[in-house]
Amino acid sequence: MHVAIEKIRERIAGNLESLKKYTATPGNGCTRLPFTKEAREAVEYLRKEMEAAGLEVREDAAGNIIGVMRGEDSSAPCVMMGSHFDSVVNGGDFDGIAGVVCALEAARQLKERGVKPKRDFVVVGFCDEEGMRFGTGYFGSGAMLGNRNVEYCRKFKDTAGVSIYDAMKEYGLDPEKIEEAKWPEGSIGSFLELHIEQGPVLDAEKIEIGLVDCIVGIQRYMVTVHGRADHAGTTPMDMRLDAVDAATKVISKIADWAREKADGTVATTGYINTIPGGMNIVAEKVEFTVDIRSSNNDHINDITAKIRKALERETKAMGGSYEMDNKLTITPVKLSEEMLQIMEDDCKEKGYSYKRLASGAGHDSLEIGQVIPTVMLFVPSKDGRSHCPVEYTSYDEFAKASVIMTNLAQKLVEK
Repeated sequence: MHVAIEKIRERIAGNLESLKKYTATPGNGCTRLPFTKEAREAVEYLRKEMEAAGLEVREDAAGNIIGVMRGEDSSAPCVMMGSHFDSVVNGGDFDGIAGVVCALEAARQLKERGVKPKRDFVVVGFCDEEGMRFGTGYFGSGAMLGNRNVEYCRKFKDTAGVSIYDAMKEYGLDPEKIEEAKWPEGSIGSFLELHIEQGPVLDAEKIEIGLVDCIVGIQRYMVTVHGRADHAGTTPMDMRLDAVDAATKVISKIADWAREKADGTVATTGYINTIPGGMNIVAEKVEFTVDIRSSNNDHINDITAKIRKALERETKAMGGSYEMDNKLTITPVKLSEEMLQIMEDDCKEKGYSYKRLASGAGHDSLEIGQVIPTVMLFVPSKDGRSHCPVEYTSYDEFAKASVIMTNLAQKLVEK
């Protein structure tokens, strides 16, 4: 017996309205960075809701919150569904967390339908997908795949100089045990993620369901250009080692190199810091980030090579030096055609409008999809807005999408 859509909508709305409270910036969007008080409060709320739904709940060594509906054979590869509970600074109330709530809702629906799963159904809320605090990303999902270790935790630090390692300890986790978060190879049979689109396509075209067939690859870098600090008025132009002059000559070309690809490839410099940062001082150092994304990995590599070559040329001409520190490298991934087809057939049967599209944002599915059959479903974002306080998707859209994904989950756990 299927649950009434009104009841589903009401439960999803209740969960998401409650989770809105856990933000460091009340009244100015959701700020829920990893290993903070707000993250802990959200995790404890999710723990209680998972337990109320009858799941076996635990927090793993990476800070992921996991709820398990046991199947007949827990040794069989599980069906996993979820997303992340962290946010960007002053972000929206739905990015990531709605996917966790809809995964929990899927577990409720499976139980209410009287489904007897042959394998475990696992609900997960991932820690630190955004990478906002430490400039990385996919921490929890990467740890689950065995791609995070103690050295990684010590290496990356936030702007206050706090490492992932120290932040985890303060949060109540033991970073020395991070590798215990890894799941044995073959234990996860498939991964499902529901997410807001974070773009304008579905909303503009009035389409209810987005079936994601590809997620772009991403490379992220922190670039540091070294020059020499001097007086802005007394140092002649031909005698300066101006880090800003060299850095901006490179930065100004990056977006055009992405446009030249003409296939949706994008490149962004989202952060620039000049040191010492005085109006009347020639900058000694410039730090800037680069984020390159494409469904074609060769295009990402080509832009990266162009940036390196330009940095080499400009710093040599200036008489300075540079470093280009890789923060994240992840290749594009094609999502499961088999699972996409099941959802497409379901959309047709229910009369829901749908469209296949690629995801220009990363998501935990990008990390997990490298090694495990994965699928994503998008719901419309009003005006395409995301990563900002006005981010909005109606609860009706979440309810419809959750039924489509629950139906897929049921087919998979009964196999």
